Amino acid sequence: MISSLRNFAKTKVAGIFIFIIIIPFVFWGMGSVFSGGNTNNIAKINNKNVSTQDFMDYLNRSGLSQKVIKENIDKNILEELLSTLISSVLLDLEIKDLDLTLSEDEMVKRIKMNKEFLDENGKFKRTLYEKFLLKNNMTAAMYEMKLKSNVLQKQLFTYISSGAKSPDFFVEEYFTEKNSKLTVDFIDLNRFYKAKEKFSNEDLIKFINDNSDKLKQEHIDFSYIIISPKILTGSDEFDQTFFNKIDEIENQISKNVDFKSIANDLKISPTIKKDYINYLNENTIENIIYNSRKNTTEIIEYDGAYILYNIDQINEKLASLNDKRFKDQISNVLFKKEKYEFNKKILDQINKKEFNQASFDKLGNNSIQNFKLESKDDDSKFEKNSVEILYSMPLNAFTLVSDYNDNIFVAKTVKYEEPSFSKNSKNYNAISNEASSENRNTILKSFDYLLNDKYKVVINEKTLERVKNYFR
Repeated sequence: MISSLRNFAKTKVAGIFIFIIIIPFVFWGMGSVFSGGNTNNIAKINNKNVSTQDFMDYLNRSGLSQKVIKENIDKNILEELLSTLISSVLLDLEIKDLDLTLSEDEMVKRIKMNKEFLDENGKFKRTLYEKFLLKNNMTAAMYEMKLKSNVLQKQLFTYISSGAKSPDFFVEEYFTEKNSKLTVDFIDLNRFYKAKEKFSNEDLIKFINDNSDKLKQEHIDFSYIIISPKILTGSDEFDQTFFNKIDEIENQISKNVDFKSIANDLKISPTIKKDYINYLNENTIENIIYNSRKNTTEIIEYDGAYILYNIDQINEKLASLNDKRFKDQISNVLFKKEKYEFNKKILDQINKKEFNQASFDKLGNNSIQNFKLESKDDDSKFEKNSVEILYSMPLNAFTLVSDYNDNIFVAKTVKYEEPSFSKNSKNYNAISNEASSENRNTILKSFDYLLNDKYKVVINEKTLERVKNYFR
């Protein structure tokens, strides 16, 4: 249903999809291991079973209402929640494997240090603690279990990345790599491309004849009406009354009530389009309807309103060059085709080491430009991926790069300038922390792959479907 997610953002679901470094279970096995096993288990992690009751308890703790879960069943909300639960179980298994613990004394200390439980004098007050538990519908045991899990998971990540403090030589190398300046010579290739206006009718006709089957497109006749809160309820607000009426229209569509009857009941005159095709792919109502034409009658959202449309007829045919939009489209295709072939020719020469300084000078013909990149993060001239490619190349090497406007350049690395670096610099600690953070991220990514090799996760597809049916 089109309104299935309209209340989703108001729930607590956004707060429970926390960062978990485990790859989601859509990449894991499905079901075969349970073919003769216990159908009360929804997942298996090596020899550890995750029961249906475990999952239901987790759903209850999530704070999501049955209504929200029901409305989002087809949006894979249960799969997302199960993935998060399994990820948490995986981390608990690692904590147990590494024998990480939290003593009772440490638990009490952490509770008594929580600012929410301290009075204005900084003293722990049990009444504040109990009030917090009541407010959050938790028992002391539930809160302490959650606290323990959070602390132990933090210990786990600290344990994994404990060697991430970078030595001086690594910090210097990191600083140098990030802040070296790079001078680049480049040639803008735009001036070599044939302009769209320069393609003759003969060029266009030849291309159309050579590709007639591929160029046939669906032309549609359709009608549509724009539905706003003002029309349905007399108010400007997207309130529940408005959404209830949208649901009623959807129900009419599902019962095959025809478009004209619905439009007449709403007293809205339809906009009618004949022989329509989306040539320029602009963000218009007509183009969105064209791109959504799988169903004969459909209601869709667009720019703060709802659009009800009906496809009357679809014809597949080859347009005529007399249609300016079609002519512009073919001209644009030919332009991109020749641009691609020109760029590919140069890139092939570079890869085969047939493109040299003489080739660069000849192509540039006194129009070679120069630019100095101030650091590896400087994307003021070229887009980020191109900058990374340039910094990875040796001096006097050639490549193709682009900017954020999709302009293409032949570039040559000319000169590296390494920055001065001193351990006594006032910025040294900040640079060291940045280097250590990057090192830590690399370690955690490696840990991610380790866990996916170490644990085999299998989902009981039939049990998951049974849980879904419970909410349907």
